[in-house]
Amino acid sequence: MILNCHKVHLAQGKCVHYLCQDETRVGLKTLTGKVITASGVKPTVSVKWERENFWIYGAIEPLTGKYFQQEYSKLNGNYFQQFIDWLSQQLGSNYAILQIDQAPAHTSGAINWPENIIPLLQPPHSPELNPIERLWQFLKKSLKNELFSSLQDLRTRIQKLFEQVTFEQVISISSYNFILEALFYAALY
Repeated sequence: MILNCHKVHLAQGKCVHYLCQDETRVGLKTLTGKVITASGVKPTVSVKWERENFWIYGAIEPLTGKYFQQEYSKLNGNYFQQFIDWLSQQLGSNYAILQIDQAPAHTSGAINWPENIIPLLQPPHSPELNPIERLWQFLKKSLKNELFSSLQDLRTRIQKLFEQVTFEQVISISSYNFILEALFYAALY
């Protein structure tokens, strides 16, 4: 996915993007939610308790709604390194300020930050400050009360969800006022 430049240019032909990054785990264990039934009828939903899972590493740009996502089998520094290296390639010659939480996988001294990605650590224990958390909630809401016979079936369903989500939906979910104001005053908007 190629990012369009906004107003700020670091050098000729290069610009800065503000991205928010995090990971989420998805698996075969059924996410349960409320079910509407007729009055007096007890709802029944089949549930699977299998623990097979995988992780989606993602980044979103609140200004444009563009998103990046990759699947990995675990959450660790090695896979995070692979993700930011891949993200760096997606940016091309542009730069990104990447908001991340302070998970050990993100803050390890072993992380070799690409030249075009500048990490911005959010305060510890504050997932509510990271807009991508709301994207994960939005996507997982569609998975409530669904059963998947295999991880491949779940992967296929999640890929369809990503194909259906629009840039406008991501903007609506992720454009926190405090982020937009900060980008405006930093002249990144």
